[in-house]
Amino acid sequence: MTTAYQPSRLRPRDVAAVGAVGLRTRPMRVFLSALGIAIGITAMTAVAGISTSSRADLDARLAALGTNLLTVAPGSALSGGAASLPLDAPAMISRIGPVRQVAVTGVVKTAKVYRNDRIPAAESGGLSVQAADLKLPETVGARMAGGTWLNAATERYPAAVLGATAADRLGIGRAGPDMRVYLGGRWFTVVGILDPVPLAPELDSAALVGRPAAAGYLGFDGHPTTVYTRTADSAVAAVRDVLARTANPRNPNEVKVSRPSDALAARQATDEAFTGLLLGLGAVALLVGGVGVANTMVITVLERRGEIGLRRSLGATRGQIRAQFLVESLMLSALGGLAGVTLGTAVTTVYAGTRQWDAVIPAWATIGGLGATLLIGAIAGLYPAIRASRLPPTEALAAT
Repeated sequence: MTTAYQPSRLRPRDVAAVGAVGLRTRPMRVFLSALGIAIGITAMTAVAGISTSSRADLDARLAALGTNLLTVAPGSALSGGAASLPLDAPAMISRIGPVRQVAVTGVVKTAKVYRNDRIPAAESGGLSVQAADLKLPETVGARMAGGTWLNAATERYPAAVLGATAADRLGIGRAGPDMRVYLGGRWFTVVGILDPVPLAPELDSAALVGRPAAAGYLGFDGHPTTVYTRTADSAVAAVRDVLARTANPRNPNEVKVSRPSDALAARQATDEAFTGLLLGLGAVALLVGGVGVANTMVITVLERRGEIGLRRSLGATRGQIRAQFLVESLMLSALGGLAGVTLGTAVTTVYAGTRQWDAVIPAWATIGGLGATLLIGAIAGLYPAIRASRLPPTEALAAT
């Protein structure tokens, strides 16, 4: 009486245990192979996390600052020279129904900014003197870093508020009666310093004085250089279309209308393009790591031919041999993937903390990263696993 041949069976956990043995017996090789995968996943996770955190911070800032700020400035005249806005442009703009706030600044062309009266005239540091409305901070969303903004009294006297960049270049760290700057041949007391203004960066490098003081002390001609308007959110596009014709009905083509939040969004788009490049580099690093895994598994098969022959002679099927080495490759890649996601998350958290952002790790980065490692592990281990399963037992045992 003959007994039917029953092929040996391995449960999934047995296959996993056999695959893990191969990793435990070669720790240094496993570490180096997993490192290649980890570097690629770290790069991809960190780039995605930092980009998403930056975008979330920008969205939060825009939500706080508002996207309904429009600016009106003179463009170029038909003759090719610089145009100017009419004196009544701010009043005309304020009559547009959906416009909620209007504030004006005007560059005082006859005045430069100096720390004291002994600085050579040519060394103004690129700073400008601008006459400003009292409503400017609330219109553009500016905040005071120190001191106070101009008021009904100080706008008539030689008092100035410095932008963040201007204060830094002049070496002035605080406001007070003993802090003075030399504007247009006169001393002005620094009564305040602004924080950086994201939606009006031109104010950062300016010394701002009241319009009456600019006219009385510095010979300001009263022409507005920039008109800032806050508009109802639902009417931003409509107001933008009529601002040029309202500000200068005779020559609307000489008026430039912009939306500062668009510039921030454009900068974010540039950052996203750069992020795409970095993700591509991360993918290349991940591919290199996959090649390292494949190389490790091929060498492992060559080194373990005796083991393969012994298992085959004891009844292991080709499918079980394939499964063993494929699982070993997947485990090796998974180790690198988990390490990469962990390191990428840590890098994102630390970098976001240095920039005072909330760390945001997109789910697709972590899930996709782990999925990519398993896919690469499967591809990298497929050929070595097939090669191992096709080794004849006699040939494999003879190799020992």
